[in-house]
Parts: sequence; structure tokens; C-alpha cells
Amino acid sequence: MPTSEPSFTIGVEEEYHLVRAESGALVTKQPEELLAGCKQLLGDRVTREFQQCQIEVGTKVCNGAGEVRSQLRELRAGIATTAKKFGIAPLAVSTHPFGNWEKQAHTERDRYDMLARDMQIAARRLLICGMHVHVGIEDEDLRIDLYNQISYFLPHLLALTASSPFWNGGMTGLRAYRLSVFDELPRTGLPEPFDSWGEYRRTVNLLVRAKIIPDATMIWWDLRPSDRFPTLEMRICDVCPRLEDAVAVAMLYRCILRMLYRLRRDNQRWRSYPSFLIRENRWRAQRYGVSDSMIDFGRGEMLPFADLIDELIDHVSEDAKALDCVAEVNHCKTIALEGTSADRQIALFKKLAAEGASDREALKAIVEQLRTETLAGVV
Repeated sequence: MPTSEPSFTIGVEEEYHLVRAESGALVTKQPEELLAGCKQLLGDRVTREFQQCQIEVGTKVCNGAGEVRSQLRELRAGIATTAKKFGIAPLAVSTHPFGNWEKQAHTERDRYDMLARDMQIAARRLLICGMHVHVGIEDEDLRIDLYNQISYFLPHLLALTASSPFWNGGMTGLRAYRLSVFDELPRTGLPEPFDSWGEYRRTVNLLVRAKIIPDATMIWWDLRPSDRFPTLEMRICDVCPRLEDAVAVAMLYRCILRMLYRLRRDNQRWRSYPSFLIRENRWRAQRYGVSDSMIDFGRGEMLPFADLIDELIDHVSEDAKALDCVAEVNHCKTIALEGTSADRQIALFKKLAAEGASDREALKAIVEQLRTETLAGVV
């Protein structure tokens, strides 16, 4: 048993699409000066991503919601201010409404060259962006224990962030299509359970020795122990255009981990359910986001998503108080009731179509909506 409570420090990474400000179309080649200008403002908190039309930011280690909010605001502002000089704007969204993956080129970098060569079309289709949240769990055995338990909640976190209803200019019928693209890669999906930290490392090391992967950063599960930091990295989420939604979901994830730690401290634990069942809720999150129901495994019945979030927030209320993020966690109720970016995108598309707009006109209007939401209160 660990002798002290984890730090529960937090860091958030966001990936953005880069679009031409005038047309809303994705850039096909990122200007070299753009990244250099962003780094001048933001330092090593900004990096390239796999596609030329993407860029990634990451906060420093934060101790609370206020720091996360402040840093994400600074990062979005820095990218937007620099990109504007090149007639470019960032979109915090998981799929571009009318972007075409066949017209994109990957960033020339050893790691990305290897990915493109090994994964072929599965990699070329990665015109997707995600949000990753790191929470500090310093004890390795505790880290793997909480890792095993939190899979239950991953579909709930995905549903709250759904922002990828369009693909290649068409409505997919899914709220979070991004995962359908990402799941074409190996070593994706729900995380594998492990009996101990040692078993996890032995399993990873087998793949490394076999030269399948260079290290554990090439494992892309919905949740993974970070290979660089003493954290649990949650990777299932879409990117949230609205900054407050991103902060809320990050804080909810942090509070769930503290709740699970608290149960363990009191010699209890969250009930374990088969991955088969959790995958069903994961699919429902992809398909419906917050707009429908999920399975309550304890009751053995379907419940509206808003009811499940209310119950989850009750479970972590003590933790939200301890971590000083009650307002942020409660904001998840607002997301569940009012809808996610995916719901807003679909609603705007249907509204404009009913008014006689062409599909292209409607999709361009969605890009403008996403651009406005990405930078609201930021610049």
C-alpha cells in the first residue's frame, strides 16, 4: 500500500486542425515559420503533429483547474495569434467537417515516417485530433490498480467531449467518429488489464525486444500509463472547441481517480465489469454522445446519460471539494443537458440545409462556428 496520497497533479494536451482563415479548408503544408513563431511564444509546450495540417499543445504540470484553464487559454491564444500572420486559424475539434484525408501529407519526421510506412492507409487516414489528460499517480502499483478500475468511466468521458460527427464532407451518423478512424491502428481501444506494474512492463518489453515498437509511446489505448511521466494518461476524448468543456472533463477525470484512490484507501474498490460490457458503452458514446442512454451495469438497465452523469458527480463530490473544482465538475451536467460540439454541429447543418444552403455552405458555416468557439474568451 502506498504510504502517501498521490499528488493528482494534472496536465492537458490538445491537438488542433489548422485551416485557411478565408476558406475554412485545411492547410496542406504548414509554414515552417508558423511552428517557430509558436515556439517563440510558448516554448516546448507546442509541437508538430502527424499531419501537416495539425499542431499540438500541452500545458505544464498544473495543480488545479485555474492553472489548467489559464494555460490552455494562453496556448490557444498563442497558436491563434501566430497562425493569423499566415492567414491560418486553429480549430479545437476532432474531425474537420469537410477535410479530405487523401489530400493531406504527413509531417516529415523519423517517428512519423515510420508510422506512415508501417501503418499505410490506416495512418494516412489519421486526419483526427484528440485531447489527452495526464494525472500524477507516483506509486507504480497504485497507478496500475487505478488504471484497471477506471476503464468503466472512459465511455462517459468520451461522450462528454464528442466533436467528430462529420468525415470527408458527410454526416457519419456518429457523434464521435474519430475513434472509428483511430481504432484501425493496432494497440488501440480499451486498455488491457494487468495484475501488477511488473506484468505491464514485462508485456511492453516483449514487444520492444521483438522490435515491434521502440517504446511504450507506441501503445495507443484509450488509457495508458505514460512512458515519460509518472501519470495515467487518458486518451479517449475528442477535442472540445469550448475551453470550459475541456477543463470540466479534465477535472472530472482527475476526481474519478481520486475517488478510486479513496475507495482503495478504505479497503474498497469499484466493481469490475467485463470489457465486453464496457465496449458496448464505448460504442454508445461514439454513436450518441450525450444525446441518448448508456447501460448502468449495476442496475442492468439503460439510463439517460444525464442521469448517469448526475450520479457520477455525486460519487466524486467529496473529491471535487478536496481538489477545488466543484464548479468545473458540475459543468459536466450542463454539457450532458445542452449537448456537445457534435450536437451543435449537426443542429447547424440541419438548420442551414432547411433554409436552402448547400452542403458546402453549411459545412463552411460549421467551420466558422468551431473557429469562434475555439477562441471564445481566448483572443
